[in-house]
Amino acid sequence: MTNHPHTLDSLAAADPAELDEILLEICSSPRWAAAVAEARPWSSREALLAANAAAMARLTAEDLHDAMSGHARIGEPRAGDAASEREQAGVQGVDRAVLDELHKANAAYEAKFGHVFLICATGRTAATMLAALRERHPNDPATEAEIVRGELRRINDIRLGRLLDES
Repeated sequence: MTNHPHTLDSLAAADPAELDEILLEICSSPRWAAAVAEARPWSSREALLAANAAAMARLTAEDLHDAMSGHARIGEPRAGDAASEREQAGVQGVDRAVLDELHKANAAYEAKFGHVFLICATGRTAATMLAALRERHPNDPATEAEIVRGELRRINDIRLGRLLDES
């Protein structure tokens, strides 16, 4: 994620191409980024988070796949991707057996749903993420899509908050 200081005012005043780049670092769905940008100017942090929630609610299945494509597989944070490494800190230094179980459970989930298992990993241990993966695997695709939508919203809320807090 860019390390530029941002305030609500600076984000609202950003050039459309710059804002698009910033928002796509938060969530890789172009439709989400466009919807959040269209809601500007945001009167408060809460208004920006409400724009995130409204944009997430309108994403199609294809848009959700776009959003998930920007996320690393649980248990395999992307090297050099500070957000991925920070968000999946709970898998750092974990026992190899747990990582192996995560890998197997991820593969089964991906075979069933056609996308990575997505969970707001911030503050979660590898064991709790593995338990959630196993708990959600029996879901039907429609139920799982709505859970993913909620997890993406939480991740975006954290990332948007961090974007503002780093200023």
